[in-house]
This record gives sequence, structure tokens and C-alpha cells, in this order.
Amino acid sequence: MFGCLVAGRLVQAAPQQVAEDKFVFDLPDYENINHVVVFMLGTIPFPEGMGGSVYFCYPDQTGMAVWQLLGFVTNEKPSAIFKISGLKSGKGSQHPFGAMNLPQTPTVAQIGISVELLENLAQQTPVASAAVSSVDSFTEFTQKMLDNFYNFASSFAVTQAQMTPNPSEAFIPANVVLKW
Repeated sequence: MFGCLVAGRLVQAAPQQVAEDKFVFDLPDYENINHVVVFMLGTIPFPEGMGGSVYFCYPDQTGMAVWQLLGFVTNEKPSAIFKISGLKSGKGSQHPFGAMNLPQTPTVAQIGISVELLENLAQQTPVASAAVSSVDSFTEFTQKMLDNFYNFASSFAVTQAQMTPNPSEAFIPANVVLKW
């Protein structure tokens, strides 16, 4: 029913079912993961009025499981990308995996999916840093292009003492580009 994808790794399409309505994917070497994609395989839809809350679980310094809500998937929104790289220092939240004794090892995190009513999904608040940038791709491209331009132009910077007079060249102070 669900799949999990981490860049550079094979797709996981067989979660471990830990309860009738709860599924878990193991994420070995989670310290090196920035984003994770959770998606429905398209073979079995959610029952009418149901969806899946997506949680990230990692072991804290004492080895205790810390669960954080990332978001959800539904029949209308069958996939989602979550940023997990900044979550490893955050606090846990209330979760439906509480009393389950899921094995935790220091280098393995888990993605948990809990099948719940859509009304319950709408009332949950995911951790803010799990959302992938909502800036449109053109704006993001423009910002990165201008950063690249400034880095390129500043790589040719010389001090006034290093400048040699050349009447055919125009010099633009670097702070003018920064002000722009």
C-alpha cells in the first residue's frame, strides 16, 4: 500500500506492519538522509474517509524513540516529500505508536504511517521544519543564480592598491552588487 524513497537508495515498498492500522519503514544510516518521500503504491487506496499520518522516529541520546509528525498522505494527495535533516534535535510530539515496543538501534530511524480518519489528520500540526520549501521553482532558481553571480564576480575582486590603470576597463565596486 505504501512506499518510501530516499535519494541514492532503493525504493522500499514493503513496510513492516506493526498493527492493523500502523506501518513502519526502517531508515538505516539516517544521519546522512536529508529528505524522504512517502507515497502510496496505487494498488490499494485508503478506505473512504481515511488517510495516513506520516511520522519520523529517531533514537535520542538515551536510546528512547522520539516521534515527530511530518504530515500526511491521502487518496487525493498520494505522495509527499519531507525534510528530515533538521529534525534530529527537535522534541517529540504525541503519536499513535506510543506503547509499541519497536526496536531502536543508534543508526536506524523509522518512518511510521498511521491510518486515521481524515478529520483527525486535518487537526494535526506537523513539525514546521519538515515541510519542503514552498517557494516556486523560478524564484528559487533566481535566488540561486544571483548568489552564483555574486560569488563569481567577487572571485575577481582586487584591492585598490592591486588595480592597474586601464582606460578600456570599467570597475564596479563589489558593494554596489550587494546593494542591488
